[in-house]
Amino acid sequence: MFESLSEKLEGIFKKLKGRGVLNEENVHAALKEIRMALLEADVNFKVVRDFIEDVRVRAVGKEVLDSITPGQQVVKIVHDRLVELMGGTSSLIKFGAKIPAPIMLVGLQGCGKTTTAAKLARLLSKDKRVYLVSADVYRPAAMDQLAVLGRQISAGVFDAGELRDPVRICANAVEQARREGYEVVIIDTAGRLHIDDQLMDELRRIKDQVHPAEILYVADAMTGQDAVNVGSTFNERIGIDGVIMTKMDGDARGGAALSLKAVVGKPLKFVGIGEKIDALEVFHPERMASRILGMGDIVSLVEKAQAAIDEKEARRMAESLRKKDFTLEDFRNQLAQVRKMGSMKDILGMVPGMGKMKALKGMEPDESELVKITAIIDSMTKKERSNYLIIDGRRRKRIALGSGTTVQDVNRLLKNYVEIRKMMKKMNQKGGIRAMMRNFPF
Repeated sequence: MFESLSEKLEGIFKKLKGRGVLNEENVHAALKEIRMALLEADVNFKVVRDFIEDVRVRAVGKEVLDSITPGQQVVKIVHDRLVELMGGTSSLIKFGAKIPAPIMLVGLQGCGKTTTAAKLARLLSKDKRVYLVSADVYRPAAMDQLAVLGRQISAGVFDAGELRDPVRICANAVEQARREGYEVVIIDTAGRLHIDDQLMDELRRIKDQVHPAEILYVADAMTGQDAVNVGSTFNERIGIDGVIMTKMDGDARGGAALSLKAVVGKPLKFVGIGEKIDALEVFHPERMASRILGMGDIVSLVEKAQAAIDEKEARRMAESLRKKDFTLEDFRNQLAQVRKMGSMKDILGMVPGMGKMKALKGMEPDESELVKITAIIDSMTKKERSNYLIIDGRRRKRIALGSGTTVQDVNRLLKNYVEIRKMMKKMNQKGGIRAMMRNFPF
């Protein structure tokens, strides 16, 4: 989402860090470029004005300009200010003392409220029993959609039956959840194409009836500053406690995410990063600022790995490596574990320095290649996966035909696999990792 902004900021900071000495003129020139980059990323112009002024005041001081690494000091100032701009720290849901705790999701039609309700339910269900209710009596099949999603995550879903009053539906759902021992009720409210008095009145009546622990505004990142303006209106008319931003994996410029806290005054709590039911994450301002500035996000990468990688499989793999027996079956299983973590593009974006490497020609990861590799290995017999040396020309033709690829594709995979085996063998030797790092090209 922030690719364009990241590339521009990295270019600006590269010039700054390339100077041994900085003066006020250098800093002002860099800030002018940063201002343009933020405006082009669709950040609110008032937010940009305040941001640049604050960075300027911090960056032109004697302590920074006379330091040994003034360029890096300026980068740190920008990083810290970005973190502050996005809220400073992660903001989690406050459930309060009431059980069950109602959580209202509000937003315009098409922002992804229903899918987000199910994603949030899945995320919260790790610690709590969650109940879903649809108060959208206007959109065809809205209730059915939530019921289907609820079944996918094994969450409770309220059946409104013939009821068509959103307020009564919500009140009955909370009471039903209380009787059945649920701890959280997520209310998927109706949306409109634009804000109107009827919508706001309905939301106010639901709020007065169920007394939600939190009201979360669901914003579509693709709508840019419109999402921020709508969020301000929702906050003024009914009051919101936080924001969930959807479609953060899209090609939006990212200005809404950077503007929300400053303009609306409410924290961005969760971000939707894909269409799958598990594609909702807690928003971490510091991690996002690091990714925007090309510093990577190792903490999130480790968390993704812990969630995706099966512990028993990892132990079995470690044993295979100790026995120097890394088979094609192991290779396929490792690819499957990596794909569970998300797209290769996102994973590489979390590795410090890889943002610059991705920009190099030919470094952009190709997801279809992973699908092709898996298909080729799946087309092999168990014996072939255990011993690649028996895969002769005749077998390669059969494997290519079975996987819908070419013999050249099969040859390339086997060649790469052999190289990986060699690398694994070196790593397994005493002092192997240290020796590999000495020979690493950068």
